Amino acid sequence: MITYKTFFGFTKEPFSQQIPTDDLFITKNLESTVERIVFAADIRATTVLTGDVGSGKSTALRYSAQKLHPSLYTLIPVVASTGSILEILRQICTALDVDDKSHSMTRLTKNIKDILREIASQKRIPVLMIDEAQLMRLDVFAQLHTLSQFELDSKPVVSIILCGHPSLIDKLQFHTSKPLASRIIGRSHLEELCLDEMSSYINHHTALAGINQPLFQQQAIFAIHQGSGGLLRRANALARGALIAAADRNCSLVSPEHVRIASTEII
Repeated sequence: MITYKTFFGFTKEPFSQQIPTDDLFITKNLESTVERIVFAADIRATTVLTGDVGSGKSTALRYSAQKLHPSLYTLIPVVASTGSILEILRQICTALDVDDKSHSMTRLTKNIKDILREIASQKRIPVLMIDEAQLMRLDVFAQLHTLSQFELDSKPVVSIILCGHPSLIDKLQFHTSKPLASRIIGRSHLEELCLDEMSSYINHHTALAGINQPLFQQQAIFAIHQGSGGLLRRANALARGALIAAADRNCSLVSPEHVRIASTEII
């Protein structure tokens, strides 16, 4: 059976979610978002990144992390959950290679802050990146700021990057979240791609997979843009599905009908 990759002559999957950061399609929005994150890291501040489901938030974090050289920064990646502050603290310990299963928030916080001080003494900046931050409970927001409190706030040590759905902003506006929210110096929001960006995005990804001529009719790109709302994850699924539908019908160009067929396969 001939696969769509063989049919079109792709050298690799054109719309994979595991794309290397060097191959990313860089929009002005993504570029400015990364600049804000790097700036916040440089001054050991807190910043917020939001975006709808499938807008590329985690990819933006990964791209930002690449910009933070390990000789100058120590990255502490955490994926949030609906658990307690203890769960977040244990994740931080794991990211820092600390084996501490304590049930004491005070002890965990002290151990983490001791390590953060040690990192800072080595002239490196600890950067705590929390993905899916909108899942955190309000009591976690209320306590998280304590990790950035050193010597009566006279010396900032750690930068905190909060990344999540737009509902993250709502949680930060609660009174109990004010101690953390007051440290935020800026926020970024990943916008949906416009039609021109979507066209460039699709052609960029097919070129990465070895095909330099257009494979999608302009009307098909319009259909993908409309069907995805400009969101990358859904656009990837529609484009891949449309390529499969086109190959199945022995068509060398993807049409709007192929996109329509693909749309019936995804939610």
